[in-house]
Amino acid sequence: MIRELILKNRSYRRFHEEKRISTEQLKSWIDLARFSASGMNAQSLRYILITEKDMCSKVFPLVSWAGFLKDWGGPKEGERPSAYIVMMHDNTISNNYYCDDGIAAQSILLGAVESGYGGCIMASVKRESLREVLSIDEKYKIIQIIALGKPNEKIVLDDMKDDDFKYWRDENDTHHVPKRALSDIIIEEID
Repeated sequence: MIRELILKNRSYRRFHEEKRISTEQLKSWIDLARFSASGMNAQSLRYILITEKDMCSKVFPLVSWAGFLKDWGGPKEGERPSAYIVMMHDNTISNNYYCDDGIAAQSILLGAVESGYGGCIMASVKRESLREVLSIDEKYKIIQIIALGKPNEKIVLDDMKDDDFKYWRDENDTHHVPKRALSDIIIEEID
C-alpha cells in the first residue's frame, strides 16, 4: 500500500483546474503533517492554505515550474493548480526546522495522492513578492509552496542512463523521470 502511494506521488505540474479542492481537504492533509516527525519536536512549521481562485491566480506567477523544461513556461489556463499550501518556519519557536519541511511535504502529498489528487513542491519562489501578496509577517520564513490539484498529465519513471537525471517530455507530452537503480544507491551491505 505505501509503495503504491509513493509510486503515484509524482511532481505533477498540470491539473484539471476546474476540479477545486476544499479548505477542509487541505486541512486534512496538513493534519497528516502535524502528526509526522519533527526535529526536536519543535513543530515550528506554519501554513497558509489557498483555495480561492483569484488568490491562486496571484500566486501562480510567483513560482518557477520546471527548470529542465526550458521551452515550457508552466501550466496554461485550465491546467493550473486548484490550491496552494505555503509552508513557513516560525522563527520565534526555533532557529532551525531541520528536515521537517521534507517530512511534512511528503506526508501532505501522500495524503493528496491517497485522495485522488497530486501536487508539486516548489522551492523556487519569489518570496518577497509572495510575502507582500499574502501579507506574511516577517517572523515567518517562507520555505516552499506546494501546488495541488487533480493531476492532468501522465508521468512515467524510467531507468536512468549515463547519470542523466534531467526529467523531460516526449512527443506525446508524457513526462519522463529518470531514477537510479537500487544497486547504484546502496554502497555496501553489511550482514
